[in-house]
Amino acid sequence: MFDSSFDVIVVGAGHAGCEAAAAAANLGSKTLLITMNLQNMAQMSCNPAMGGIAKGQIIREIDALGGYSGVVSDKSAIQYKMLNQSKGPAMWSPRVQSDRSLFTLEWRSLLEQTPNLDFYQEMVTDLLVEKEQVVGVITSLGLKIYSKTVILTNGTFLNGLIHIGEKNFGGGRAGEKAATGLTAALERLGFISGRMKTGTPPRVDGRSLDYSKMEEQPGDENPSKFSFSSDTQPLKVQRSCHITHTNETVHDLLRTGFDRSPMFNGAIKSTGPRYCPSIEDKINRFSEKSQHQIFVEPEGWNTVEVYVNGFSTSLPDEVQYKALKQVPGFEKVKFFRPGYAIEYDYFPPTQLFHSLETKRIQNLFFAGQINGTTGYEEAGAQGIMAGINAHLKALDQGPFLLGREEAYIGVLIDDLILKGTEEPYRMFTSRAEYRTLLRQDNADLRLTPKAHALGLASDSRMRAVEDKIKKSSELVAFLKKTSFQLEETNQLLSEKNELQVKQTDKYAKLLSRPKIYRKDLMPFSAIHTYLNTHEMDDTIFEQAEIEIKYAGYIEKEKRTADKLKRLENIKIPKSFNYNALASLSHEAKEKLNKLQPTSLAQASRISGINPSDISVLLVSMGR
Repeated sequence: MFDSSFDVIVVGAGHAGCEAAAAAANLGSKTLLITMNLQNMAQMSCNPAMGGIAKGQIIREIDALGGYSGVVSDKSAIQYKMLNQSKGPAMWSPRVQSDRSLFTLEWRSLLEQTPNLDFYQEMVTDLLVEKEQVVGVITSLGLKIYSKTVILTNGTFLNGLIHIGEKNFGGGRAGEKAATGLTAALERLGFISGRMKTGTPPRVDGRSLDYSKMEEQPGDENPSKFSFSSDTQPLKVQRSCHITHTNETVHDLLRTGFDRSPMFNGAIKSTGPRYCPSIEDKINRFSEKSQHQIFVEPEGWNTVEVYVNGFSTSLPDEVQYKALKQVPGFEKVKFFRPGYAIEYDYFPPTQLFHSLETKRIQNLFFAGQINGTTGYEEAGAQGIMAGINAHLKALDQGPFLLGREEAYIGVLIDDLILKGTEEPYRMFTSRAEYRTLLRQDNADLRLTPKAHALGLASDSRMRAVEDKIKKSSELVAFLKKTSFQLEETNQLLSEKNELQVKQTDKYAKLLSRPKIYRKDLMPFSAIHTYLNTHEMDDTIFEQAEIEIKYAGYIEKEKRTADKLKRLENIKIPKSFNYNALASLSHEAKEKLNKLQPTSLAQASRISGINPSDISVLLVSMGR
């Protein structure tokens, strides 16, 4: 069936695998995507939503690079919200509620229209390795398929074990078998593995819920979208979500099952996600809280199935049912399926280079939950980077890397490689020291030129970026040189309970005030005329507003980032002998030898490496 070799083989068709396959194929590599079930490509294993705090920025970055997550999210969205709008633009985070089934269909449709991409349904159980270099894979049927590079994106399937109370059984997710053989194969090659845990809540029948007892959560009044491309349009109709809360009765009923909980009786020994704990973990850790929020999320346009976000649990199914019936609005609830926990194998990501290629075996890449991350967005980000770099490696070209000052994707990968993770890693805005530069609104300006140079972003996408830069710069210049009228300005300031002005000044000065926003200036005759004459939409005005209002913060972060770049430019040779430096601490030598940083900047970010160690390296390398 496979009489010739591929450039890239991607194992697993979750969010990481789909982005990896799309990137490699769109760049021109002959690519094969192997998965255990072609019907479940890019399956939303947990909540039916994309984006959120920091995660929305990642989806925008994937889209700006030419990936598909943003486009698919728009095409399958049933609700759109921009989170954190009461805060500064560095914190604004887009999120969509998705139609779970439509999401998978849209992904498959896009992939099937992608040239250079083939598909095959089977389990990969081993790797073909020659002279510490991967040359292909072996399937459960014994089929050998050869390739220049291989990307493993196995998600939660590697020796997956599902727990519901005292019951447990093998599985990669509900209704699907676990993947076996590959962990042992990688361990034979010298890789170190570990175990992690995640979980999911019950799915219930929406017809059995009383929404009148819940708080409605509609989408944005004027919804936007994820993708910067013209391939998608904002939603015109949206479905609402709802919020309800647990109570002490719910908590007491849940506690009756703690002795049979795999979380507490020792059946689960692995670490779960700290920032997305199970309901039993919440009431155990935060016993002083009398209630916890439950987000009631529809699974799609044409289904009654509902996702009970905030009620993730692995308690016995009868305990789940009795407790959930005491939540307001759930008194007559009917289960589609109970919640469960799942344990799976992962490989600590310190075993990778920043390109996501493994240090031990050449041409082998890991992406997604195999690296210890959690979340569709984090997986997709790794997938597109692994796909790009596997393509480049197949051509014997250097890697494509993103710095911490260039993208949340850069922060994600840098954290994984240099710090590792012993619990499922989730992205937050607080992890990025340059978050004012890494906003969701400017992801296209930051990354599309890089993707266009690679050949992944189209000419039309690049022209759109150039047009956005040109028009926003012109608008900033207009606002800085054009004076406002006293009468209309003082009327606005009076409405805002702001101190009025006695003499005219530039619009940029007015817009830089904390309580004045672009929407306040829209009715001004000079502004209205300029925007209409130059055919500028709101995204252009948004860019100009941010540049004017946050100029000081942006400039400060740019200066800090420039300092980091200077350290990035000081490369550490592969053959550098840390053991010969007597002044380096034992811990520094051990970690530098293990992680092999390629620059002084990377070395400085390793946990346990202090400024004096960097000074020693600087002096030694200077010599």
